Amino acid sequence: MSDSSSIETVVAILRAEIARLGPGERLPSSRDLIARHGVGPVTVSRAIALLAAEGAVVTRPGSGTYVAARRPHAAAGEPDTSWQAVALAGRDPLPDRPDEQSGAPLPPDAITLSGGYLHENLQPTRPLGAALARAARRPDAWHRAPAAGLSTLRTIFARQVGGGIGPEDVLVTGGGQGALSMLFRAVAPPGSPVLVESPTYPGALAAARAAGLHPVPVPIDGHGLRPDLLADAFAMTGARLLYCQPTFHNPTGTVLSPERRGQVVAVARAAGAFLIEDDFARHLGHGRPAPRPLVADDRDGTVVHLTSLTKPGSPSLRIGALVARGPVMARLLGMRRVDDFFIARPLQEAAVELLSTPAWDRHLRALATALQHRCAVLADALARELPDWTLARVPEGGLHLWLRLPPGHTEAAVAEAATAHRVAVNLGRQYFPAEPTAGHLRLGFAAAAEPADLAEAARRLAVAVRTLGPAAG
Repeated sequence: MSDSSSIETVVAILRAEIARLGPGERLPSSRDLIARHGVGPVTVSRAIALLAAEGAVVTRPGSGTYVAARRPHAAAGEPDTSWQAVALAGRDPLPDRPDEQSGAPLPPDAITLSGGYLHENLQPTRPLGAALARAARRPDAWHRAPAAGLSTLRTIFARQVGGGIGPEDVLVTGGGQGALSMLFRAVAPPGSPVLVESPTYPGALAAARAAGLHPVPVPIDGHGLRPDLLADAFAMTGARLLYCQPTFHNPTGTVLSPERRGQVVAVARAAGAFLIEDDFARHLGHGRPAPRPLVADDRDGTVVHLTSLTKPGSPSLRIGALVARGPVMARLLGMRRVDDFFIARPLQEAAVELLSTPAWDRHLRALATALQHRCAVLADALARELPDWTLARVPEGGLHLWLRLPPGHTEAAVAEAATAHRVAVNLGRQYFPAEPTAGHLRLGFAAAAEPADLAEAARRLAVAVRTLGPAAG
C-alpha cells in the first residue's frame, strides 16, 4: 500500500469515527490507530493533520485529538464564507472606484458620461496593433526585461520630460495606478499623513488609504493649489508627502498657474517633503501646449513625476513611467523587485514601436482636435439645457467637466434620475478626501461614441432633473 493510499484509508476511518461521536469527544489515540490498522506513525500524523486543516478535529498536545464543534450547514448549493469576516479583521475595506459603473448594467442606448478612458473610436487602434505586431517579431521580445525598464523606452520618457532628465532617472511602470500604489508604499510609512488637493483623483485616495496613509485635503481655486494653505497644512500635519495634478487636474481641469508652480515646489522642499506630480493628462491637451513639468525644473529630487500612456492610448496600454532623482529611485527599484520583478517586455517593446513612429504624433494631434470639439459640444449643451448648473471652467485639456449642482438637488438624486433616463455620471463626493463643499458631478466627454451623443445626454439630464422638481434657493 502506498503512503498516499494509507493516509486516505486512515482519513476515511477517522471520518466515520467523527460522524459517530459528538463535538468535543475524543478520537482513538495514535497508538490505537497504528496497532489496529497496521500503519506507521507518520501516516496517522498526516491523516490527523489533514482533518485538522479542514476544521473537522482539534488536536491538544499531550491530551489527544477531539471532534471539532460542528459548523452550521448552509443551504444546499450556497457556500458559507462568513468565516472570512474574522480572517480579514484589522484591514479596512477599500472603497469602490467612482469611474467603475456599479449597479444594474445600463441599456444599450445609454450614454456614458462617466469613466476616464477614450471611446474606442478615439483610440489609436491601428497603430497599436501594428506596433504590437512589430514588437512580437523581435527576436528578444520574450526575454526578461530589466527591472527599471527597457533603456530605449526610458530614454523616450526622459526626452518627453526634458530638463536634463536622463534614462537613469526613469522607472517604467505598469500604468499610472500601479505606480501610485508603489509610490505611496515606498515613500511614506503607514499611519502618516499625505497632503492632497481637494477635490482630487479618487484612485489616488484609494491607493493612499490602501497603503495605510491618511489623506489631508488642501483646497484649490481657479489657479490651482494654494501655496499659503499648503504651507499651513505641512506645518500642522508634519506631512512629508504631497500628491497633486498640476496640469489639467482631475476632476476640475485646473492648470496650476505659472507663478504658483515654483511656489508649490518651494513649499514642499522647505518642508522636507516629496511632491508627487501626477502628469496623467499631458497628452490630453485641447490644442495648446501643456506647461513644462514641475520635475523639469527641480534639481534637488523634491518632485517625483508620474506619467502614463493609458489615457491617450488605450485602457490596456498599461505602460507608464516614474521620474525620480536620488535615493528614492533605489527605493522604488526595490519595490519593483518585490512586487513584480519587471514589466512585461512585449508591451514595453510595443510602446517603443508606437512612440517611435509618426503615427503617434498624428494620433495626438487628431485627439486634441476631437477632445476640444467634444468639450465645447457638452459645455454648450449643458449651458443651454441646465443653466442653473455651474461649470467650474471650460478646460484646456483632460476628459471631463466639473459642475456644481444648485442647492436642493443632491448628487444621489440627480445620478439616480440620470440613470433612469439612460445617462451615466460620476458623483462628485467621491473626489473629496473629506466633506464636500457642495454637490458636484463629473461629466466626461471622451467615452461617448459621438459628439452628438453628448448633446443628447445633456437633453436627457435636463428631462431627468425636471422629474425632481425645482431646486431650492
